[in-house]
Amino acid sequence: MNLERKTGATGAPGLEELASRRVAIEAIDPQIDGGRFAAKAVVGWPLTLTADVFGDGHEMYAAGVGLPSGEIVAMRKITNDRWGTEIVFSDTGPAFFTVLGWRDVWGTWARDTGKKIDAGQDVGVEMQEAQQILGEMTPPRGQAKTHKALVKAAKSGDAATLLSEETAGFMALHGPRANLTRSEQVPVWVDRERAAFSAWYELFPRSQGADGQHGTFRDVIGKLDYVADLGFDVLYFPPIHPIGTTNRKGKNNSLTAGPGDVGSPYAIGSPEGGMDAVHPELGTLDDFDALVAAAGDKGLEIALDIALNSSPDHPWIKQHPDWFERRPDGTIKFAENPPKKYEDIVNFKYYNADGTPNAPFWAAIRDLFLFWIDHGVTIFRVDNPHTKPFPFWEWIIAEVRRTCPEAIFLSEAFTRPKLMKRLGKLGYNQSYTYYTWRNTKEELTEYLTELTTEECRHFMRPNFFTNTPDINPYFNHDSGRPGFRTRAVLAASLSGNWGLYQGFEFCEADRLPPKDEYLDSEKYEIKSRDLDAPGHIKDDVRLINRIRRENPAMKDFLNLEFFPAYDDRVLYYGRFDEVNRNYLLFHVLLDPFGGADVQFEVPLWRFGLPDEGSIEVEDAIHGNRFTWHGKNHGLTLDPQSRPYAIWKLFPPGGAA
Repeated sequence: MNLERKTGATGAPGLEELASRRVAIEAIDPQIDGGRFAAKAVVGWPLTLTADVFGDGHEMYAAGVGLPSGEIVAMRKITNDRWGTEIVFSDTGPAFFTVLGWRDVWGTWARDTGKKIDAGQDVGVEMQEAQQILGEMTPPRGQAKTHKALVKAAKSGDAATLLSEETAGFMALHGPRANLTRSEQVPVWVDRERAAFSAWYELFPRSQGADGQHGTFRDVIGKLDYVADLGFDVLYFPPIHPIGTTNRKGKNNSLTAGPGDVGSPYAIGSPEGGMDAVHPELGTLDDFDALVAAAGDKGLEIALDIALNSSPDHPWIKQHPDWFERRPDGTIKFAENPPKKYEDIVNFKYYNADGTPNAPFWAAIRDLFLFWIDHGVTIFRVDNPHTKPFPFWEWIIAEVRRTCPEAIFLSEAFTRPKLMKRLGKLGYNQSYTYYTWRNTKEELTEYLTELTTEECRHFMRPNFFTNTPDINPYFNHDSGRPGFRTRAVLAASLSGNWGLYQGFEFCEADRLPPKDEYLDSEKYEIKSRDLDAPGHIKDDVRLINRIRRENPAMKDFLNLEFFPAYDDRVLYYGRFDEVNRNYLLFHVLLDPFGGADVQFEVPLWRFGLPDEGSIEVEDAIHGNRFTWHGKNHGLTLDPQSRPYAIWKLFPPGGAA
């Protein structure tokens, strides 16, 4: 039997390899599906890492995190062999880390030697051990003088120097790492900040013309100041491509279009072109480029809807007939979600009959994204990605990122939880959520706790849209202006990413009962709006976007905490940033019909203050400052005057 071989007969580790893994490294967090998928990080933001690192016997162990640069960041012991630290990535794109564990030879020596000295025992042999440990070290450049002084202290028996905090720090960085053990590399995808912190405004370009006329890209340029004034940084358009005429839908999704009906922009493709063309009535690609440039001057990025829908008039049907699903009789297959049927849309074919990918089609869709990136668009909202194969999206996103690592993909998948989460794992930077259907205190608390504390927090980054062209939320059907104010503030303050579809700021709620859909949906007709109509909530939108911009605590939604408020109609929570010492509290009334006198607790304990302590506070809406004395306080919220309150805290020693 060969005990020295590195690999066993069955492929299991041999003696040498087993012996090299003396230190146990377990339960690395984040590590998505054992490293199959990348966890998400943001450039310049700290990423918290934890792992179990331990070994046999009574020796001391240490742990660290290895970075692509070769740097090792020390981990601190939390409890029960759990270690943690924070790392920061400086560039977008793929990255990784490894967790390292080793026997802390010097730490063990210092601990045991200190105990012997305290017990009055002779430590002469221990000084020889110290000399041996130090003698086997090769001091790094610039540390030779310190190393030489420690060798001298060991020879002279200077225990005070050897057991000092300064020496402990030096040896932790440069001392021996016995039985050094490394985990497998853990992949991370590093995003730019807008992937994690953004405010989206959605509008239909064709509805931006004067007096109900078909709008153009030039008309949208005239609306940029409006969007920027509201505080948004992403301007998102539904599909802007040529619209088919075969089976075109009429108003309110009727099967028969009238002479002036513009059709659904999701029925993409006509003789004028497909998804790499623009609808002629909107203008030209040059006009679109001018819009992208003008938006950039206002601090806005343009986001496009990539909807992999084809009308029966799409040029690809003739050019590439094998890119489309067909029935046994050879006729093209229309899109269906029984009993629904989308007569104006036909299905693409993602796989061939033999199970192989329809590679030319896959490449064409990759090139479609790259086409729009060449026109200045790096943010994409993808329509119904859960109805397309997972491998397709994994490949597409990876391919696009090779050219454009700053690209952002928003998944519009209102579907089963595991499908939504899988899309996040595959690379989608943001995801629509169930926010539009979470209305009560219990529902919101439970859902946000899941999003911010469970494993999905590392790969599914939510975007809380208040509404969409497809969703006219039930909550807002009869809630009036108070309900719209509540839902806007909740969306913007509970999530790092949020958005609204035009009309929400005007409290539009006309519905098509019994569904949560809009009557006279803009998907099938042009809408003309008075942007200064009375009864709007534009001031609330400006306010919450300003608070988001001005407070670092609003960026990372994982810092969300819920606090006690003794009324089920009031959601009470905080966004706390310890690094910048920036702390905000929110009270939001969930009942649009009745006021609340709510008792709540100021979380003095979060700042190490006693229940009878005091804390400075600023009304973030009105700007006045005062002091809260003690933990228990009361507040009146009136849906007609203002259904929310926002506070900025200044604990002792905090930022002014």
